[in-house]
Amino acid sequence: MGNSTFRVPRSKLRVPRSALPVPSVTGYRMPAEWESHSATWLTWPREKGISFPDAFGPIPDYWVTMCKLLSPHEKVHINVFDEAQEKIIRRHLTKAGLKVGKRIFLHPFPAYEPWCRDHGPTFLVKSSKLSAAPLAILDWNYNAWGNKYPPYDLDDAVPEHIARLLNVPIFKPGIVMEGGAIDVNGRGTLLTTESCLLNKNRNPHLSKREIEQCLENYLGVTHVLWLGDGIEGDDTDGHVDDLARFVNARTVVTVIEEDPRDANYKPLHDNLKRLRAMKDQDGKLLRIVTLPMPGVIEREGQRLPASYANFYIANKIVLLPVYGHANDAVAQRTLQKLFSRRKVHAVDCRDLVWGLGAFHCVTQQQPRC
Repeated sequence: MGNSTFRVPRSKLRVPRSALPVPSVTGYRMPAEWESHSATWLTWPREKGISFPDAFGPIPDYWVTMCKLLSPHEKVHINVFDEAQEKIIRRHLTKAGLKVGKRIFLHPFPAYEPWCRDHGPTFLVKSSKLSAAPLAILDWNYNAWGNKYPPYDLDDAVPEHIARLLNVPIFKPGIVMEGGAIDVNGRGTLLTTESCLLNKNRNPHLSKREIEQCLENYLGVTHVLWLGDGIEGDDTDGHVDDLARFVNARTVVTVIEEDPRDANYKPLHDNLKRLRAMKDQDGKLLRIVTLPMPGVIEREGQRLPASYANFYIANKIVLLPVYGHANDAVAQRTLQKLFSRRKVHAVDCRDLVWGLGAFHCVTQQQPRC
């Protein structure tokens, strides 16, 4: 993206499309997050956006921090709203000693809000000789978590822009789905929640089995595991990335609230009970590791969806949101043991979670292929 003219790609884009409608048949799968990345995609936040009402000041520093921590290990691609924002981004990065065009790249792909996990593409990798290209993109329909925050037409267009830039095949399942609603082990098993995927504000015309079939067809999974409800304050209707995450092919970390008076106590213990009975694609019980919760995090009388499960796994590092609670250290120690070959960076996210998300919500991995 140059300094001269900011050109947003056309809404009707010509991108390669597979001759077959189903990625699993065409030889693609969704890799696990810990598999090698080529890059991380971010969408820079807008001061005029709605995500951080009356508290935008410290927010860009989170994106600078992500660029600083991620760029030594993988490329960072940033979706930019307009030319004015591009100038602001360059100033922030330059002040931090970071250079655009070496490991960090800016793209004129506008979105109203910064939640790239949900409006960005889901990347697929080649799993057999049937695949025509080593990398492909899934472009789910995006409706801002059940039409809660219109407009979202620009956000919905981001995957097509990226597919055109990368010149990779694009698949369009034709259903509403967000990246934060699903988590995979890369071997055939997927975790999700009933409260989100079965919510009538997403795909009311589809049954549970029809949704499972879509996930199997488009992500190359063979086994779908269902948790129940999400945590308090989560406006996504219960994304799994605030609840439970694969950290390797057999191990899931899940958050637990120990205070029986807390509203999160029952749903999180119900999810733990389900997980302990769940098996992977090979019929083997999962290994379950628990993470604590950071207590009640509130702002202006609003309960925020603060969770240690909203970490992001990158090449050689893990970005862990923390919240100024005694359990921050417990969460970091637990994850550091699980990710012995990665450095777990704990970053205070009390300002970021005011937008109702943390590091996993704002990142999207592009796998190496």
